[in-house]
Amino acid sequence: MIVVNTETIPGYKIVQIKGLVQGNTVRAKHIGRDIAASLKNLVGGELTGYTELLVESRREAMARMLAQAQQLGANAVVNVRFATSSITSGAAELYAYGTAVVAAADTPAQPAQNPA
Repeated sequence: MIVVNTETIPGYKIVQIKGLVQGNTVRAKHIGRDIAASLKNLVGGELTGYTELLVESRREAMARMLAQAQQLGANAVVNVRFATSSITSGAAELYAYGTAVVAAADTPAQPAQNPA
């Protein structure tokens, strides 16, 4: 499955649009991660617990989006975007969406043969 955040795929032409596909997940913060993040705030640096949570969320939302595209018979998803929103205190949604398409390799036109 080809996944791009552009409207086109270099070297391919879109031959059919299957429709909008989406995947989402709602995740809550973990008390252990909150404690570690609070301690890290004292000294500074990356909050790796939250980074890992975001990576897991992005991966799950993307997998759900791609599964929906596959069910529609698509072989690519173009114009992919991610969005987040707060659901409740301590929980957030990560949403991935794009347009499922069928893309075919773009074959360059053959030069005309000169009869000689």
